[in-house]
Amino acid sequence: MSSPKRPDWLETLHAFIHPRVITMLFLGFSAGLPILLIFSSLSLWLREADVSRSAVTFFSWAALGYSFKFVWAPLIDKLPVPVLNRLLGRRRSWLLVAQLAVVLAILWMSSIDPAAGQLSLTLMALAAVLLGFSSATQDIVIDAYRIESADESLQALMSSSYIAGYRIGMLLAGAGALFLADAFGTSMDAYDYSAWKWAYRIMAMSMGVGILTTLLIPEPESTSRAGSHLSRRDSQSLLFLFFCVVLAFIGGYLLTQGLSDHSPALAALLHNQALASVLVATARLAAALFAAYLVTRLLVKFHWIDASLVTTSYIDPLRDFFRRYGMGLAWVLLALISVYRMSDIVLGVISNVFYQDMGYSKTDIAKIVKTYGLLMTITGGFLGGILSVRFGVMRILLLGAILGAATNLLFMLLAGSTPTQWALIGVISADNLSAGLASAAFIAVLSSLTNGQFTATQYAIFSSLMTLFPKVLGGYSGSMVDSIGYSSFFFTTALLGLPAIILIMLARGRLELAPVEIKAG
Repeated sequence: MSSPKRPDWLETLHAFIHPRVITMLFLGFSAGLPILLIFSSLSLWLREADVSRSAVTFFSWAALGYSFKFVWAPLIDKLPVPVLNRLLGRRRSWLLVAQLAVVLAILWMSSIDPAAGQLSLTLMALAAVLLGFSSATQDIVIDAYRIESADESLQALMSSSYIAGYRIGMLLAGAGALFLADAFGTSMDAYDYSAWKWAYRIMAMSMGVGILTTLLIPEPESTSRAGSHLSRRDSQSLLFLFFCVVLAFIGGYLLTQGLSDHSPALAALLHNQALASVLVATARLAAALFAAYLVTRLLVKFHWIDASLVTTSYIDPLRDFFRRYGMGLAWVLLALISVYRMSDIVLGVISNVFYQDMGYSKTDIAKIVKTYGLLMTITGGFLGGILSVRFGVMRILLLGAILGAATNLLFMLLAGSTPTQWALIGVISADNLSAGLASAAFIAVLSSLTNGQFTATQYAIFSSLMTLFPKVLGGYSGSMVDSIGYSSFFFTTALLGLPAIILIMLARGRLELAPVEIKAG
């Protein structure tokens, strides 16, 4: 069988106006908007409201949903939304529900003044958790929609478009929300709740872009699948299982709080506080996962949940993945997914603090890192999509891994040099361009690994693995810097990129995703 004709450069560029590719630009915007309303923008709001730093860090719990999306992804794959399913279809109905929940959560946050007392702060935390859960749900559905709405020939370009939209959404929720709050008259010296209220309400209105897109786009033809229709009893059982698993996970994590008390002793034994903290956090996460597993087994043992429901929801998606790729390659791919963004995420956690410690002003950071860096990321994303179509995603995935590790060494050079704007521009150009390129290829690879029968669940597993371990390690990047300094830290993050390069080399010979022929829409 002859290989597909490699598209020329003009055909590749023309494919960016494909309706499916343009759709992902708007859905990416909708996905990128909520996340910074939980993190940086909310943190600044809480700081201005004179909320303690310890309370501010508590809000990081709101983002746990992004790392454990696979827990409720089977609901998205199997449960229809009453009424809306008949009107919009399975994917669009879930997408609309998630987007409306995002809007509701943002409006709820806007109605609360965190400076009004402990009750208000608790309500703000609950609203932030709802926003994190709703946003993560939206991500699950968008990922499934992207994979099911077009074949492999468009996945790389759709990934590029999605990244561009996502970054634009983040820019609006980050710099845009801060600009609006400032324009409405709030500051560190003169806090004004109404300024933040209207800034967040405008963010909620901006979600109209995603809602309108959902109402206009067609439903993927592949969503009518065998096994996706459950009886009412099975639907109720699946929901019950979901809530039990979530409560068990949270309970397991909270009950192991005492392990943190042993961190100093472990640090003394290992002579490394950062490593000790990472090991303790990993142990707590493992305990939480075991608690969720144990509860599931007990529910099945006492016949409160049908074993076949657990199998089809959680086990079959994993079993299918190992069946398609074989035990050896499957483990290599899962390991690759877990470490591919390790160096990027671990460095990114401490990057803003690094810029400030180097003496760069907030204006420099806003203009160069946030605004110019965004343009470089978008450019890298489009470049990654084009090159993936021309030369194959595995080659570009390898290139992205090499460039990602290499650009971290530039931060090491920056740490040892005199801080200038041009030096920062050079580092940000290389780092964000390579990050955008790598992300486009990586998302395309993850999309190709999913089976249409378990689209939402399998991709949710992949995307959770993609961020879970890097985020756990990244949470202790500050301790690592305190222990070894910035230069050694950046060198360490570059070394963290080596496993990804090795794993890609191992997988390439057995998983070669060749250049594809672009099909007309």
